[in-house]
Amino acid sequence: MSAVVDLDVTGPTISPHVYGHFAEHLGRCIYDGFYVGEDSEVPNEGGIRLDLVEALRALDIPNLRWPGGCFADEYHWMNGIGPKEGRPRMVNTHWGDVEENNHFGTHEFMALCELLGAEPYVSGNVGSGTVREMSEWVEYLTRRGDSPMARMRRENGREDPWKVRFWGIGNEAWGCGGNMTAEEFAAQARTFATYCRDQGDNRLYRIAAGASDDDYRWTEALMRTVSGLGGAGADERHGHAPIQAVSFHYYTVTGPTWEQKGSATDFTADDYYRTLLKAQGMERVLGGHARVMDAYDPDKRIGLVCDEWGTWFDVEPGTNPGFLFQQNTLRDALVASLHFDVFHRFADRLVMANIAQTVNVLQAMVLTDGPEMVLTPTYHVFRMNRRHQGAASLAVHVLSETPAREVDGQQLRTFSASASVREDAALLSLTNLDTEQPVTLTVDLRGRAVGEPTGEVLTAAELSAHNVPGGAGAVAPRPFDGARLEGSTLTVELPPHSFATVQLPLRG
Repeated sequence: MSAVVDLDVTGPTISPHVYGHFAEHLGRCIYDGFYVGEDSEVPNEGGIRLDLVEALRALDIPNLRWPGGCFADEYHWMNGIGPKEGRPRMVNTHWGDVEENNHFGTHEFMALCELLGAEPYVSGNVGSGTVREMSEWVEYLTRRGDSPMARMRRENGREDPWKVRFWGIGNEAWGCGGNMTAEEFAAQARTFATYCRDQGDNRLYRIAAGASDDDYRWTEALMRTVSGLGGAGADERHGHAPIQAVSFHYYTVTGPTWEQKGSATDFTADDYYRTLLKAQGMERVLGGHARVMDAYDPDKRIGLVCDEWGTWFDVEPGTNPGFLFQQNTLRDALVASLHFDVFHRFADRLVMANIAQTVNVLQAMVLTDGPEMVLTPTYHVFRMNRRHQGAASLAVHVLSETPAREVDGQQLRTFSASASVREDAALLSLTNLDTEQPVTLTVDLRGRAVGEPTGEVLTAAELSAHNVPGGAGAVAPRPFDGARLEGSTLTVELPPHSFATVQLPLRG
């Protein structure tokens, strides 16, 4: 294969927030994941697990979405503040019907974000909550002065307000968030967003809950109400639109039925390719939503957010079906690398993405087992790609035919790439999905002088290889010796079923 990269012709900046994360009150993501309690023998700060924080800080984690998910629309934030012993219990009806003690609430979440160095993304309750409830949450978190909510925050131990830009207006309103029609939700979202006020210099970025997969009609309904077509999209007195972004969700689910999604670790080569074909569908779905938005917002003032994405398989045998605990293999890592290539190509429209979820749930970064913790193959893709955050995108012009194979009557491209430049270095991300054949790629690097390349590669002997507590890392990056530079031509030899990053120092 051959390709050209013009190092001096940059595209839109890749938002760091497309490397965002998601922490829902679901299974062992919060309790026994992020939060072990202050009395735990696991080293912690205020109950927050510190080895987990250290691991995630290495990813330059830009934002964390909380408290859901479906849980957000049954969560009432005032039950999660004040002395822990006085907080009322609640039933998590969506995920396992378990009782929660509300010991992890608003202050604990904000402390977690501060430890991570991540921006908070708070998902508000539209389904079972009220406009006043969400408005007061914004005030509690972000207002200075002597208002009722600011006074309550001080009484609970926090003098200064926090900076909280990102607010989700509901979640999956077409389903668990209220079973609304698109038009019903659009009207609700506009009202809720209006009463989520900017407090002082804290400027809110309000994200309206959007579509499932390729439900473009839902996106169109939201765009009609926020773009100024079919109704005034801006508050003329205050000079801004009530909603700054709309979201959508896309999961890589390939089982024959929702109840039978397939095993995360026991799968055939055909299952593998079918999974990657579904992951490749992100390009079609994201592009479809972007085109709908372009029709109403050609200047791209309104952002697109994919705040839930990732693989979804059957839970691991012997675990609670409502906890959505699944293992994480090399296959999951390649799903992630494909997604990031797509996200980079849509840097002009996509402003945020959040993998589901960060710890112990679905396509997690980290799995814990008591005091032990492992980093998953997906974690390594995030770390290897971290220099794309905030970088200027570069087009990878593939000149030869991209290798592909037929899967269920469709074409799966078995090679994927993206690139960016930040400061005086370029980063190329390269994925070979073929289970058996290596790929040799020659890249004509134009526009700037290039120094000696360095890189890492992530692969394993088996597609189902994964990491377990107490065991050696079966899937971990290693130095990549398959990239060589001759003049301005980079030649890369990618092994089968692998992901690699190549960093190029630039001069001139």
